[in-house]
Amino acid sequence: MNYENKIKDSLPNHLAFILDGNGRWATKRHLPRNYGHKKGVEVLEKIVDYCFFLGIKCVSLFAFSTENWKRPKEEVEAIFELLRGYIDKDSNEVKKEQEYKSRGIKLITMGDITKLPKDLFDAIERVKDDTKDCDKFILNIAINYGGRDDIIHACNQMLNSGLKTITEHDFKNYLYSKGTPELDFIIRTAGDLRLSNFMLYQCAYSELYFTKTLWPDFCKKELLKALINFKKRNRKFGAIKQ
Repeated sequence: MNYENKIKDSLPNHLAFILDGNGRWATKRHLPRNYGHKKGVEVLEKIVDYCFFLGIKCVSLFAFSTENWKRPKEEVEAIFELLRGYIDKDSNEVKKEQEYKSRGIKLITMGDITKLPKDLFDAIERVKDDTKDCDKFILNIAINYGGRDDIIHACNQMLNSGLKTITEHDFKNYLYSKGTPELDFIIRTAGDLRLSNFMLYQCAYSELYFTKTLWPDFCKKELLKALINFKKRNRKFGAIKQ
């Protein structure tokens, strides 16, 4: 059976991943934790490409949380180095932003990225600016992000704007996720059954899917399994691709 055909009429418009288990994957193999993060980025590229192929319109990734600063300095620096490679990578002498533009991929971010190393911040801003008019697919990367911080940031922005009353529409437009579709489906790997401060406002009516599979072991087959599960849900809210 072609499972891609089985799910094509019920894909989520907006799919989010909580990428968990890189360190545990490496530890199980007696490898440095940083190697687990490197493997996780390789899997990430394949899964994002597959989401694009399937026709999902927006993918959000929890790459680095506000709590991740508490990790060992060497691990934080290794994660940033991997982000540099992912954001600023040349592929066959083609810059990442050129690749994204040719495919219609818009890069956006959630979180306070001004706290990142300047070279990484500059690379992210460059790709975001160069792809701002793309409209086939949104890649939304949460870096230095927390759901509570997102809500507080939005409130402060609204206070500074001088708004006297606030509607739900107003509030959504001040969140970091402004411009993305309703969040339909969240997949978390590695077995923990919680959101860990990820997109707390946006997930109000999202379907949740938890798998014990560690992120570096996540593959197209695992994604299709999750999407088949999503298809079976009795959705009463949110956009579903028809």
